[in-house]
Amino acid sequence: MAELYRLSNGILIYPQDTEITPTVIHNAVYGAGVLGSAATGLTDYKAKMRMYLGDHDILHKSTDAQRTGPDNRLVANIANYLVDTYNGYFMGIPPKITLDNEQQNDWLQDWNDTNSMQDKLNEISKQCDIYGRSYALVYQDEDGYTCLTVIPPTDGVMIYDDTINHGRLAFIRHWSTQGDQGTQNMAEVYTTDTITTYSDTRMIDERPNVYGVVPAVEFFDNEERLGLCDNVATLINELNDTLSSKQNQIEYFDNAYLSVLGLNLDADGDGLPDIDLQTQRMIYSPDADAVNAKIEFLSKPDADGMQEHQIDRLTNLIYQIAKVPNPNDDSFSGNASGVAMQYKMLSMQNMAASKERKFTRSLRKLYRAVFSLTNWPDAWRDLKFKFNRNLPNNLSEEVTDAKNLEGVVSKETQLSVLSIVDDPKAEIDRMDKEDEQKMQTAINIVDMQRGQDVGGDNEDEQQGVLEQQR
Repeated sequence: MAELYRLSNGILIYPQDTEITPTVIHNAVYGAGVLGSAATGLTDYKAKMRMYLGDHDILHKSTDAQRTGPDNRLVANIANYLVDTYNGYFMGIPPKITLDNEQQNDWLQDWNDTNSMQDKLNEISKQCDIYGRSYALVYQDEDGYTCLTVIPPTDGVMIYDDTINHGRLAFIRHWSTQGDQGTQNMAEVYTTDTITTYSDTRMIDERPNVYGVVPAVEFFDNEERLGLCDNVATLINELNDTLSSKQNQIEYFDNAYLSVLGLNLDADGDGLPDIDLQTQRMIYSPDADAVNAKIEFLSKPDADGMQEHQIDRLTNLIYQIAKVPNPNDDSFSGNASGVAMQYKMLSMQNMAASKERKFTRSLRKLYRAVFSLTNWPDAWRDLKFKFNRNLPNNLSEEVTDAKNLEGVVSKETQLSVLSIVDDPKAEIDRMDKEDEQKMQTAINIVDMQRGQDVGGDNEDEQQGVLEQQR
């Protein structure tokens, strides 16, 4: 009997040309059978989202019943900062996706705008940083229009075939519903030929897949499917513990006790001191000679230096291992040269370059399904992708660089240097239209000055004006 097999990076493999049964679907979604204990995968994804949201482990630790001192639970949500910073760096400026053919490019840009492609790519990138992967699903709406939606790995899973290329075999979108019969586990299975809907183990609908390919694509930052915070989760948890311990110590010092030895505080003669020792935080003992009376605050051990060193060490390790620059680093506050800054961000740049290649490959697969229902089913092969890192830009320097490229490269490449130009092709079209308008304005001016006579010298004058405009 064919079984699912999980590779070391978590992707699921299933024999090609083998029926995907309800049992296979259940195992793929909930991780049963050869995949280990039930719901392991979903639990891991939920833990990663809790880390991003600041719902860290320290908040769920059981309280020690014997504890009498402060019990602070502080969370330094560096995970949120790492994800948002890196995602903003990689996808803060939306990538430019174009085609050379003008008609095809116009259709592509219209489809991207209609489906809010820029926003969805940003969400896909963010989920990859949190979970290690994300899915994009192409589907037909009620009007038969091709649409796109983002599926987090908590709601979907991809199954690949057992060939050397590990092609997409099926995508499973799953959810739960509440009905008269209780909770029902629903699943929608997308294969190359069909889209099948299951309620638990019962098939309730099947329809043809009009795209001819599995209309879902997996996006990921790296082949290992590691999220941005996976390698620093233990460090972040330890930083939370250290910060909490430090806060507990601060409160502990605030509750310092005053020692009163050898001094009688019983003015009324009842044998008891005339103050509330507990509320005043005092240790009182009159059994000593008055000459040797002693009043002082009890000193407590101070581990502040050790804790501060530990906090600094953990913080630096988190940023170093996550490969995201620490904004409090001296190189970001001083007058470091541009080259020095580039070296400081080299690790993040290398990580982003690798992610760009993975996203380019996934986007090309995605657009294959999108273009399958158009008049240009092979246009996905000619797509051009340009990713721009979101860094502070000096527009005057960009303009200078663009001017220096005049006559060296094509107009499209020249305009792509400018961060303010989202679509170089559209910008070229606008420039051409402006030139045409200028030429038409010049012709109208000549006609007004010389009348409607278009013969003889007037034609020469018009031609001269046109040459000047060119």
